[in-house]
Amino acid sequence: MTAQPRGGRRWGWWFALALLVVPSIEIAVIVWVGSQIGGWPTLGLLLAESALGAWLVRREGSRTWSALAAALRSGRMPSRQLADAALVLVGGVLLLTPGFLTDLVGFAFILPVTRPLARGVLEVAVARRLLAGSGWAAPGGAAPGRAAPGGAGRPGRGGGDRPGGDSGEVIEGEIIDP
Repeated sequence: MTAQPRGGRRWGWWFALALLVVPSIEIAVIVWVGSQIGGWPTLGLLLAESALGAWLVRREGSRTWSALAAALRSGRMPSRQLADAALVLVGGVLLLTPGFLTDLVGFAFILPVTRPLARGVLEVAVARRLLAGSGWAAPGGAAPGRAAPGGAGRPGRGGGDRPGGDSGEVIEGEIIDP
């Protein structure tokens, strides 16, 4: 039996709640828009958003793929390109889901103007999630990236609570590239 990561049940509840709430809100918004502009114009607007979204996903997906390939060819770590690829993928799924709110979020993930903001939110969320489960979080519940009193619990600051039982002691030296 494998141990479930800390906080895993919490994510499950949020996901189940989102599966129930988001479609309900989307239906309510579609009905409201339909009552404002009519049924056929609402359907036309949803189809137009889907077509525009499909075109954008294709264009931005190929741009992202090219940037990823260029980063790999140059030997750089493609972290920004991987984040962009993930955002384009999720944005594409949201744009193909019928509804105005999911389309709004999908466009925010795909458009080159708003993607850097979405990427920043994604990076912060991933960093918090990874640091929370790594054992490198500061004792006393300090947030990732913030030192606990005395600086314990952060790499290279002492504290002795790092995985593997090392003390985090700093060893002076020099790195020589071959």
